[in-house]
Amino acid sequence: MAVRVAEEWLATCGGCEVTLLDRGMPLLDLLPKLEFVHMPVIMDHKYYGQTGEREELEIPEADVGLISGSVRNIENRHVVEEMRKKCKILITVGSCANYGGIPGMNNLFTVAEIAKLIYEDTPSTDAAPMPTEEIPPLEERVYAVSEVVNVDLKLPGCPTPPELLVEAITCLLEGREFKLEERSVCDECPLKREKKVVTSIKRPLESVEFIPGQPLEEVRCFMEQGFLCQGPVTMSGCGGEEKIPRCIKAYMTCRGCFGPIREGANPMVDMIGALSSVGLNPREIVDRVLVFNRFVGAQNRLRPRMGGK
Repeated sequence: MAVRVAEEWLATCGGCEVTLLDRGMPLLDLLPKLEFVHMPVIMDHKYYGQTGEREELEIPEADVGLISGSVRNIENRHVVEEMRKKCKILITVGSCANYGGIPGMNNLFTVAEIAKLIYEDTPSTDAAPMPTEEIPPLEERVYAVSEVVNVDLKLPGCPTPPELLVEAITCLLEGREFKLEERSVCDECPLKREKKVVTSIKRPLESVEFIPGQPLEEVRCFMEQGFLCQGPVTMSGCGGEEKIPRCIKAYMTCRGCFGPIREGANPMVDMIGALSSVGLNPREIVDRVLVFNRFVGAQNRLRPRMGGK
C-alpha cells in the first residue's frame, strides 16, 4: 500500500516544491510508493470542499505531512494545526518553515509599520488603508512551524536540496533513522585556509580571488580573503551527494540558509567570534543584525527596532 502524503506551502516562494521535481530520475522510483492526497502546487484540493460546502478547514489524513513556508497569517496557523492533526509524521521543508526564512525579516518591524510603508508611504502606490475583507489577518510576527505545532523532522535549506528530501522520505519508507549531523559548512568546505589575518571586509559584489578552472582545494578561504562568509555558524548538508557546499561550489560565500548548526544556537553571536579569529571587526558590517539572521528571523531572533530604526 502506498504511503499517503499531504503537502502544504505557507509564506514562501515555492522553491522547495520545485526542488522535489528537480531530483529527476530517482524521484520516479519513489513516486509509485507515494500517494499524494493534498498538494496545492499540483492538485486542486480545496480547504473547505470543492464547492465550499464545508464550514471548517479540512485536509485529508496522511501518513506523512510536508510543510514549506513560515506562519505569517491566521490562515497559515489554521493550516499548520490541521496538518499536525491529520499527519502521523510532520516534516518541515526549507528555511522558511524551520527558521522563518526570508519572510522572517519582517520581524524587524511591527505589522502597523509594514502596512504604513506598503499602503501609504510607497511612492508608486495611491495611499489607502490595509485591506481587511476576505483576507486573513497577519500574525503579529512571522513564526517557524515548530513554534506553532510539534515537528518530527526538519529539513533546512533555501531551497532544501532534492537529494536530502528524497533521502528523508526513503528512510521513512524503509524504517531507517534519518538525522542531520551537527557539522558546519566549514567542515565540508574544500577551500584552502592559510590562517593569515585580514583587516577589512570587502563588498559582497566584489569577486573572490580565483583562477577559472582552478580546483577549489587551491582557492583561498573566502573569509580569509576578506569576504563575509557564514560557513562557520551554518549547518552543513547543502552539498548533496558531492558534499561540497552549494554556494562555495559557485565561488560564492555562504549566506546561512541552512540555519544554525544546532538547536538554540545564535548565529550572530557565534559569527562575531569567527570574524574576530581572522582579524575582522564585526562593527564594519552594515546592518549586521539582519545580515547574520537573514534566514533565521523567527524564534525571536529578529524583533522590531526601537523607533523603526
